[in-house]
Amino acid sequence: MPGSPSSSPVPDFLAAFNTAGYAEAEEMLRPCLDIPRWCNEIAAARPFATPGELLSFAELAAPDFTEAEIDAALARHPRIGERPAGSDTEATFSRSEQGSVTGLDDVQEQLAAGNRAYEEKHGRVFLIRAAGRSAEEILTVLQERLQHTPVEEVPLIAAQLRDIAILRLEGLLTS
Repeated sequence: MPGSPSSSPVPDFLAAFNTAGYAEAEEMLRPCLDIPRWCNEIAAARPFATPGELLSFAELAAPDFTEAEIDAALARHPRIGERPAGSDTEATFSRSEQGSVTGLDDVQEQLAAGNRAYEEKHGRVFLIRAAGRSAEEILTVLQERLQHTPVEEVPLIAAQLRDIAILRLEGLLTS
């Protein structure tokens, strides 16, 4: 439960998050997932005694993202295989997550073509948790997901957004 005592030391991010003002706490979460409802629910549940408690809460916060929330969050995500510019936290996360998305030029070209086809069919950027996946593995998933309808993609995208958010939040908690 939020606020329960703990005998283990509190990581720097967690301590700062717990003591930040409400608006600042929300801003601390936005690089993980820029869905205001998700950030609001987590910030409102503070304090968290442990990183695990925060992560468990974040996994369930703001269930059932709406399509509008998904579209707004996707507007900040680069295409798979593209390196975002900038030095903000979100761009740094994205570059790190896509670090393994390298391969032969033909795979990169296929990813670019797949991204375009996905956007044409679904009206939004293809999203997958890239961390720990090779370019070839991502290409396979992209080709599979091109077979889905836009309606079938919504829960998959929502799940990927949440997976990426939790991965990023874990990164903040351990840095």
